[in-house]
Amino acid sequence: MANRITLNETSYFGKGAIEEIINEIKGRGCKNVMVSTDPDLIKFHVAAKVTDLLDAAGIAYKVYDHIKANPTIKNVQEGVAFCKEMNADIIVAIGGGSAMDTSKAIAIIMTNPEFADVRSLEGASPTKNKALPIIAVSTTSGTAAEVTINYVITDVEKHRKFVCCDPHDIPVVAIIDPDMVASMPKGLCASTGMDALVHAIEGYITKGAWELTDMLHLKAIELISKWLRKSVEGDMKAREEMAVGQYIAGMGFSNVGLGIDHGMAHPLSAFYDIPHGVACAILLAPVLKYNAPATGERYREVARAMGVKGVDAMSQDEYRQACIDAVQQLADDVKIPRKLSELGVKEKDIDFLADSAIADACTPGNPRDVTKDEVVALYKSIL
Repeated sequence: MANRITLNETSYFGKGAIEEIINEIKGRGCKNVMVSTDPDLIKFHVAAKVTDLLDAAGIAYKVYDHIKANPTIKNVQEGVAFCKEMNADIIVAIGGGSAMDTSKAIAIIMTNPEFADVRSLEGASPTKNKALPIIAVSTTSGTAAEVTINYVITDVEKHRKFVCCDPHDIPVVAIIDPDMVASMPKGLCASTGMDALVHAIEGYITKGAWELTDMLHLKAIELISKWLRKSVEGDMKAREEMAVGQYIAGMGFSNVGLGIDHGMAHPLSAFYDIPHGVACAILLAPVLKYNAPATGERYREVARAMGVKGVDAMSQDEYRQACIDAVQQLADDVKIPRKLSELGVKEKDIDFLADSAIADACTPGNPRDVTKDEVVALYKSIL
């Protein structure tokens, strides 16, 4: 079977990159811009860094800012109605994964109206048309939604998240400007940064991994491990490096999938509204321990990329443990909790969480086939 690589058309990196938004909108002949963002980015004037440019250029736009941290079906439906009413011909998505995921779903339904039932997009979405163009402006360093074919929506009625995978939804332009991540609070910086590390490690050990994505994932692990701690402390050089590292991770995992860390994290976020990055991060060390028997020599290379010394002199058991220890130390250093009970998780809900994790679209990519009982045991090990 052929290995496929899908990437966005154009990306801009570095200070001042947001100024290219104007050229991209005008160059595409677009007249009506839908700005998709969340209330906090409006409140703290982060989105204004983009809308001020639109104002100065005389470009017509309207703002849709009703997006939740774990975006819902209702968010998407309201966004589609908003997009239709204003007759938008392009979407500028400003934010992290929430704004971009919502925008992807909106943009896909706009050009594939037969998928107006948002649930019908779950899994490998069989859409026929490219989404309405999206310019994705990242304000966090974690999800890499600006360069992936994936988006995740919360089904509030069923207490679950569902993953949609569709090459037609990938943004046409990605903007990675360090000025847009400068105001991230420490907690958000830590959780999104750890999410990026999970992307890189899961992508590196997933069943679909191959040489081209291995290269991307190992470089992402190296950058994230080196810069995340300083990024959380507010160092701007570190935040710029993290923005690049998480983007590289996205280039990889978008094309080969993830595993049970994400499969188990999605129901935690859907059921308890736990931030996605926190849910992923708290699971990473125990999931790595579970997956170790199915990973060959790969943990040695993860440990090496994370800066562990002397891995070539270690036995397989030693470098696997060194990898897990390095991951846990990084999570501890950026203040990720170790216990699910600290986040409000109840033992009585674990059976439901495990059912949802087994059904999640990310789970089949795990390097080790997993049963429901094993997922239950993993949840309980960190309860």
